[in-house]
Amino acid sequence: MSLIEWADFEKVELRVGTIVQAQPNEKARKPAYVLTIDLGEMGQKTSSAQITDHYEPEDLIGRQVLCVCNFEPKRIAGVKSEVLVTGAHDEENGVVLAGFDHPVPNGTRLL
Repeated sequence: MSLIEWADFEKVELRVGTIVQAQPNEKARKPAYVLTIDLGEMGQKTSSAQITDHYEPEDLIGRQVLCVCNFEPKRIAGVKSEVLVTGAHDEENGVVLAGFDHPVPNGTRLL
């Protein structure tokens, strides 16, 4: 692991958002969902996320997630993915979403 400076960490815009819409991404080669995420003052952003192992679309609605918001938008399987939803792989390589114990305002920046 290489060490970074505090200024490097400050460059990453990690913000909290609430999933307001989730649907299968039918064009994706690997199973994925198209998510619409409310990021408060930043507005609603779209993400294509390979999180189908542990989550159904209807279970994602209202869930708060942590997003990287300052990557260049990227076209993924026909979707303009504007933010990266964060998580970690479990023992079977499925993605478990990063989340919060208590609700926080949409758009809040990670400290």
